[in-house]
Amino acid sequence: MTTSYDVRFWDTRRNASSKKPSYEARWKVGGKAKSKTFRTKALADNFVSDLRQAAKLGEAFDVVTGLPLSMLAADNSKPSGPTFLEFVQSYLMSRWRSSAARTRETDAYAMLSLVPALVADLPSRPSDSEIRGVLRSHALLPEGRRADLTNRQAVTLRWLEKASLPMSDLREARLLRIALDAIAETFAGKEAGANTVRRKRAVFHHLLEQAVEQKLFVSNPLDEIKWTPPKAVTAVDPRTVVNPAQARKLLDAVSMVGRKRGPRLKALFACMYYAALRPEEASDLRLKNCTLPSAGWGLIILEKARPQSTKRWTNTGETHEPRSLKHRADKETREIPIPPSLVDVLRSHVEEYGTAEDGRLFRTSTGGTHSSSAHSYVWQEARKLALTPAQSASPLAARPYDLRHAAVSLWLNAGVSPTEVAKRAGHSVDVLLRVYAKCMDGQQDAINNKINDVLDC
Repeated sequence: MTTSYDVRFWDTRRNASSKKPSYEARWKVGGKAKSKTFRTKALADNFVSDLRQAAKLGEAFDVVTGLPLSMLAADNSKPSGPTFLEFVQSYLMSRWRSSAARTRETDAYAMLSLVPALVADLPSRPSDSEIRGVLRSHALLPEGRRADLTNRQAVTLRWLEKASLPMSDLREARLLRIALDAIAETFAGKEAGANTVRRKRAVFHHLLEQAVEQKLFVSNPLDEIKWTPPKAVTAVDPRTVVNPAQARKLLDAVSMVGRKRGPRLKALFACMYYAALRPEEASDLRLKNCTLPSAGWGLIILEKARPQSTKRWTNTGETHEPRSLKHRADKETREIPIPPSLVDVLRSHVEEYGTAEDGRLFRTSTGGTHSSSAHSYVWQEARKLALTPAQSASPLAARPYDLRHAAVSLWLNAGVSPTEVAKRAGHSVDVLLRVYAKCMDGQQDAINNKINDVLDC
């Protein structure tokens, strides 16, 4: 190895030949010019700062690579194969195109717990909140969507890239338990909800399955860990389900919240109760999807949903964007007969507010889509108006989504076959019966009579 103490540095410069913004760190070792390109100026400046520090300490520099011997030794000591951070980045990018915005967000949310946990104990560790900030705004996004880093964030990212453990280390049960402990806590250090833990564990397991596919592991190491996830509540709480009279009172109260927002949202909430629409399905409902006769039952044919997500995860960069119906193939539709009461509400809504330029029934006064926080605010105000203080303090219709639960429960208790209810609600029959088992009330006597009839034969 040829080394030299003759080292000179130049200022970082913008790379004029690159279409995307990039910056060159430039220096010279033993008379030979060296350069390295970085995505941001902050990263390039930090790299040059490390080189200057090594030169100041009197280190020899390798003439071939241009690196001081300490950095060269650290580079050569790295194990083969990707680090956990590198594999996480490739995993998320491999799923980006085929995933919905909410799925991308869910995947990344799991990594915000896992990546800070699976690091080596190197000095000058940034706080977990700083690491999560860099991951959220930069490292876990495609290159074209990454925010520019501040100097402090650039330092945080460089530390993380150095400290992230090799994927090969995840064969150790100790590290896997550290990862599972991390997903079992909130970012504030409290016990995480059961559903959150189970979702994050599922994402982690799927990531390791991809590592198996890429021959990094012979089998999924997580399968060998004896760890029981917390039990999640999957059944609807009957205490949240309103009866028809309570539902009508709540819907009337919605129209009294505010000058514009409440009246515009009444029909959307009515769709959730009378047609069991999910909020994102109601948000994308268009006039062309509705058959609204002057008398009798009507029909809704759902084509799309319009879920809300953070802008960084959507394809359009907007908080709402259309996508296929939940658990349905692209362009697959769902037909829902609607009672005259909902037909009347929708006809009145169209007469009063018209439609958006794209035909959507429900929009803000400026043509946008109501946010989930707007739904929640209006609903909580309506509960105060429609319910008694005791009811308002109870779980009764605590969320707008409970209107959908009330609709499905009503259909089941009215004697509609589970197959038909599942078809209208967009569920599978087995999920329907499992989720709504506790809400099927008033049928015990009929069932007992049927059993008696058989026993008496």
